[in-house]
Amino acid sequence: MSEPADPNIIRRHTLVTRLWHWTTAISVIILLGSGLMILNAHGQLYWGEYGANYDQPWFKLIWFFETARVPGWLTIPSSYNLALARRWHLFFALVLGFALLAYMIVSLINRHFQNDLRIRRSELSRGHLIADFKSHLALRFHDPENPRAYNIFQKLSYAGVIFVLLPLVIFTGLAMSPGMNAAWPWLLDIFGGRQSARSIHFIVAMLLAGFIIVHLALVILAGPLNELRSMLTGKWRVPPEEGA
Repeated sequence: MSEPADPNIIRRHTLVTRLWHWTTAISVIILLGSGLMILNAHGQLYWGEYGANYDQPWFKLIWFFETARVPGWLTIPSSYNLALARRWHLFFALVLGFALLAYMIVSLINRHFQNDLRIRRSELSRGHLIADFKSHLALRFHDPENPRAYNIFQKLSYAGVIFVLLPLVIFTGLAMSPGMNAAWPWLLDIFGGRQSARSIHFIVAMLLAGFIIVHLALVILAGPLNELRSMLTGKWRVPPEEGA
């Protein structure tokens, strides 16, 4: 006879979610590294349509790095190579964009968005937010009555990344492409010019980098082996105090 299934092991992530997660994680890391290499070619950012050496920037790499270049341990490739960085960047931008589109379509069909990420008005109440925040401070990240459910901070951050940051970084990237400018000239108008699109692209990329850092920190605090297993196999062990 086969052993009974462990009631504390639940299936938390579908195959589609897991595939999208790892595809996006790899793509974003490579895009961040290659993007910083591309920034090294002209380490200043501007607002508006135009920007050059003698225009007033709002951001300069030299404020953070004496050489006015991001160090090689943060860039892809590690040595200065603008052409190679652009090839890496454009390829993984396509991977990121099509992966996000496929994930959105499947998640609408299987109702993942509606069932798991829908933000209810009661969850945004002051009392609920404070209670969830206190639970986070106590390193309790899941609802004991429904461990599979996302807490409100997860919902807000994931919804922000999926529906705001990733589409924004994709469309600002398209706005900087001369080919897309010819096909969709209105795209630059939406973002206020090429240099504004470049600046927004950089800001969103840094927000994504910040999200990754916080996400990894919380994974470590929540139990890295359990969380990693759930994103590899889909199976997640309910923490003892919640399983009880």
